[in-house]
Amino acid sequence: MTTTGTQRLKDRYAATMMPNYGVPELVLTKGEGCVVWDTDGKAYLDLVGGIAVSALGHAHPAIVIAVTEQVGKLAHISNLYAHEGQIRLAERLLGLLGLLGTSGRVFFANSGTEANEAAVKLVRRLQGPSRPVFVAAEHGFHGRSMGSLSLTGKSSIRDPFQPFGVEVRFVPFGDANALASAVGPDCAGVFIEPCLGEGGIVPAPAGYLAAVRAACDAAGALLVLDEIQSGIGRTGSWFAFQAADVVPDVITLAKGLGGGLPIGACIGIGAAGHGFAKGDHGSTFGGNPVACAAALAVLDTIEQEGLLENVKQVGAKLRDGLDSIDHELIAGVRGSGLWQAITLTQPGAWAVEAAARQSGFLVNAVQPDAIRLAPPLIIDAEQAETFVVALPAIMADAGELLRQAPGRAA
Repeated sequence: MTTTGTQRLKDRYAATMMPNYGVPELVLTKGEGCVVWDTDGKAYLDLVGGIAVSALGHAHPAIVIAVTEQVGKLAHISNLYAHEGQIRLAERLLGLLGLLGTSGRVFFANSGTEANEAAVKLVRRLQGPSRPVFVAAEHGFHGRSMGSLSLTGKSSIRDPFQPFGVEVRFVPFGDANALASAVGPDCAGVFIEPCLGEGGIVPAPAGYLAAVRAACDAAGALLVLDEIQSGIGRTGSWFAFQAADVVPDVITLAKGLGGGLPIGACIGIGAAGHGFAKGDHGSTFGGNPVACAAALAVLDTIEQEGLLENVKQVGAKLRDGLDSIDHELIAGVRGSGLWQAITLTQPGAWAVEAAARQSGFLVNAVQPDAIRLAPPLIIDAEQAETFVVALPAIMADAGELLRQAPGRAA
């Protein structure tokens, strides 16, 4: 039997990499727009987008030019010095939030996890030791470092690493009464996603974020909105929370902000914008010139190419197409914009992901009974339609895989 290039690289991966990811099924070599290719030359329509990261797809000229020009000038200086790109990016983010010229301030990190770590420390710094408790949602996800993992409401990834240095009360996502009961005078802050990402693309019920804001105000707690997946246009607005007409104390961003370059941001509003004193927090690579150049290119391109409107239009067509498919494995569709989940009638997401891959589409089995779709914001209606047309056959193939492997875990 001939060994493919992909298999040879998978063998090398297994022989050198820690096993925390398992061995990926594909080894990708290049991408263009919304399409990627593996080492054996097979093309795939990328509906994962690097887990909602590749906002402009792959090899977008705006990012290529911005990064190439910046790395030719200044690749890294640390935070002992300033550079204009970092300042411009902070100004742009504050401007998008309507905070430019106010008390809003930005801290740059390298990832969403680091942005949330900064937020934990910021809340602690502001609230002091008399408020040791945080409140977060069951099935929420805020990262895998010890601080951010303590806030992540998924026992399978939390339990092996306990105890944590942060006391957290978990409440059902979307239950405003349960949250209000948990937010008392000992609560420093509430960490919440406007829509659960890793939890399976579960939008907050109408009025929920406003109720969370009210509970925080009543108890004197701070509200931290984790927009790491949902921010930067993913739902059709710059930030998902804007549709709820609430103002948080802290916002965390990452993923789509850099369009593939590692960057995160923790944005404080009001007193939270000034909660850190000099030396309280830092990051050697945070606000890196190359990452900032990429992020500015992402924001510029989203504006110049009208991608927020594209997200709304293509997202609506994708939703309509998915809703029209009648299959015994499909329970429904949820989410908004280009951040949607196909929910299943049984735990068979692994089989749908495998069948889609065989058919030339990359999707993500985000939960045992949910498939996550988070394509680049540049995807067009024709590309989305190819997936909708192919989905009945994909589901049929998935059903056959499930019959061949009954009881397999996702």
